[in-house]
Amino acid sequence: MNLLRPGRSSSLENKAGRPEKRKVDSSSRADRIEQALFTTYHKTIWGPFTKAIREYQLVLPGDKVCVCISGGKDSRLMALCFKHLLKRTKFPFEAKFLVRNPGYNDINLQRIKNNLKTLEIPATIVSTDIFDIANSTDKKPCYLCAKRRRGALYRIAKSWGCNKIALGHHYDDVIETTLRNRLNAGSFQTRLPKLHSDNYSGREVIRPLYLVREKDIIAFKKENKLSFIQCACRFTENCAVCDNGGGGSQRLATKLLIQDLRKTYSPSVEKNIFKAASQVNLDKVIGYKDEEGYHSFLETYNKKYKDKEDAIVKERLEELAEKKAESEHPEFVIDTTFSKKGED
Repeated sequence: MNLLRPGRSSSLENKAGRPEKRKVDSSSRADRIEQALFTTYHKTIWGPFTKAIREYQLVLPGDKVCVCISGGKDSRLMALCFKHLLKRTKFPFEAKFLVRNPGYNDINLQRIKNNLKTLEIPATIVSTDIFDIANSTDKKPCYLCAKRRRGALYRIAKSWGCNKIALGHHYDDVIETTLRNRLNAGSFQTRLPKLHSDNYSGREVIRPLYLVREKDIIAFKKENKLSFIQCACRFTENCAVCDNGGGGSQRLATKLLIQDLRKTYSPSVEKNIFKAASQVNLDKVIGYKDEEGYHSFLETYNKKYKDKEDAIVKERLEELAEKKAESEHPEFVIDTTFSKKGED
């Protein structure tokens, strides 16, 4: 089933969160930036975006998607992709654009508003005091902030009637998360393209930029002279105006490690890490976890070996029985006496 059928719709009413469809005006910066998605960046951004939606079934008929905008380059590009998708497809779904304001300073908030205006994204800004609450405690403020922001997001999505929540994690986030989990937590886990909420029934997180590379997002941003907030946390507000594509020290260390691995091992190291996470062979791991708990390879080690031996013995006995039957009861005999040429 082709869930997405890009093409020009005969008419699109301004409902279901769909922006008004209008003829492209070359004098409009927003139109030129949006058109670049389907032209210059069709192969690197638009194609991977729609492929992820199709391949992982991120958006289904009748879905109502809450498109979350944090103010950074990734979520803003995702919002632009959804805005473009709503214009170009007849695929029946709705989208609402949300900016969560956990307590940004005036500079960050104004930059977010300016970007919304520049890209003509019809977003709603919902303000909370999450930063103030997180900063009032000395015990794991980052954990508290993330937990409250996530909870606020689910509650807003529920109040809007949205069953899908779109986040801006991209391909490189998947790679870096996979690597950090192995190095820091000693576990082989990655970010999934979509995830059911454990605490909010009927809500599902989706990641439409799952196959989009960060370097292409940065290239898109630079070519279109866009500037986004990089880090809006109260603890690191000085990052707000630098827009340098950095991030936390651990995240940056992971990026540098991947660069070194690319030089040492293979230019395709990111692709190989992604492939490893999608082609796990449970017969070749020491153990794994599922809903029933932990499973060691020893649980099935001897049984698999015995089953293999039994299969070999069975196959050999069948071959011997077949040969015996052929020798005792030949099915037919070929007489070649009169098949030679030149003989009457």
